[in-house]
Amino acid sequence: MKRFNIGNPLDEGFLGQTNLLAPALGINGGKSEVGLGVPHVSPLSRDVGTTTVYNSRMSLVEQIQKDIVAAMKAKDEPRLSALRMVKTALKLREVEKMSPLDDKESQAVLATLIKQRKESVEQFTKGGRQEMADKEAAEIVLIETYLPKAASEADVAAGVKAVITEMGAPTMKEMGTVMKNAMARFSAAGMRVDGKMVSEMVKRELTPK
Repeated sequence: MKRFNIGNPLDEGFLGQTNLLAPALGINGGKSEVGLGVPHVSPLSRDVGTTTVYNSRMSLVEQIQKDIVAAMKAKDEPRLSALRMVKTALKLREVEKMSPLDDKESQAVLATLIKQRKESVEQFTKGGRQEMADKEAAEIVLIETYLPKAASEADVAAGVKAVITEMGAPTMKEMGTVMKNAMARFSAAGMRVDGKMVSEMVKRELTPK
């Protein structure tokens, strides 16, 4: 079966190729077949629409569906397109799991989409394509409205230090274990953290003073 060809990250077509949801979500070992690939949504304008007010009595999937209906009624095409993309990503994961997703699993899918877009922002910025970077950033803002507030640097530092204290006196050779324990701690606490920030914090704490 024909595979998608990933091109130059600074080409106009890169946005549609690299942001295929199937490889981003780990389906088929990161290789998307035509039947599973879902194109990246058309970038949003900077004014992505109203901020989502999350209803805790609804599941995340239900909330997104409700907002899709609202976007349709408002004829907000950029927002509608983005929300449909998010819904499709959740459906792909649901098919892979072969059962409905709980909110924690849904949030993991959205976190993957955000990470993917952050990488695109970095690539476009390096290539001097600020307009494209801004459009990707706008999608990040929209998706983040469905996730818990990201942990602050101070929260991450406190969590990492707590894990290191619990482990005794881990060395740099045990950085992987410290990272794993720290991420598990944040997950159990329902905290959304930036893995790169955690890694940098762990490295800093383990580096001999």
